[in-house]
Amino acid sequence: MTTPLREQAHLWQAAALGDVELLHARYVQQRFAPHVHDGYVFTVIEAGAQRFWHRGSEHLAPVGSMVLINPDELHTGATAHESGWRYRGFYPETDRVSCVLDELQIGGRGLPLFKDSVIHDPALAAAFSQLNQGCEAGASALEQQTAWRHAVLALVQRHGHCREPAAPGNEPLAVRRARDLLESQLADPPSLEALAAAVNLSPFHFARVFRQATGLPPHAWLKQRRLSRARELLRSGLSALEVALRLGFADQSHLSRQFKQAYGVTPGAFRQACQPR
Repeated sequence: MTTPLREQAHLWQAAALGDVELLHARYVQQRFAPHVHDGYVFTVIEAGAQRFWHRGSEHLAPVGSMVLINPDELHTGATAHESGWRYRGFYPETDRVSCVLDELQIGGRGLPLFKDSVIHDPALAAAFSQLNQGCEAGASALEQQTAWRHAVLALVQRHGHCREPAAPGNEPLAVRRARDLLESQLADPPSLEALAAAVNLSPFHFARVFRQATGLPPHAWLKQRRLSRARELLRSGLSALEVALRLGFADQSHLSRQFKQAYGVTPGAFRQACQPR
């Protein structure tokens, strides 16, 4: 009788790297719902294969490849192999990447972005995989910090490009106002009609303009902001129950389901990973 494969996920913060979030996981049944990250996603597929939707199309990431997701880009994730997929991931905030480039005096040209969702670069994949393993095994801060800088520099030089930040005001004023309104009422958001009236647009026209500007309909954008805010509150030490109540989730299990669908771990595991050791 074949023993079913177990799903495992170890999430932690690498203190030596400025608390960059790292993950070492094997997933078989896990299906990531459409979600975004405030920072980057760099992952190395070590076994099996992953399929995911990103930038309007499906992608396949086989063993040995890397997945690159820019900040605030909507994506999913699921297995593409009968045994699932095992990977090592890095989830750095934008400043953790830009400060490395600033140190090397190649920053200042805007945020580095990556045009390819999946890359095949064995040397780079090995560098990130070994770095993740070293961090997990408790390598010295000196070793971790040196390897991190070399890996980030190589990644940006080989696969990135810098785009100047968008000039303020390019996003429609109505969308900015609506986003601010939703942000201030995450627990009890206004209806579509109320949002549209607040920015002097018809509901249909507002929904279309909002999606054009953000890539998401208002209700989906609200869900992502709630989850992002939940991460912040869990990092601060609040319990999952307190977070669920504060942000308007139906109950703690509702938060837990949405959180695990988006990030692959439970709110409790995420909170524990963020606590000082």
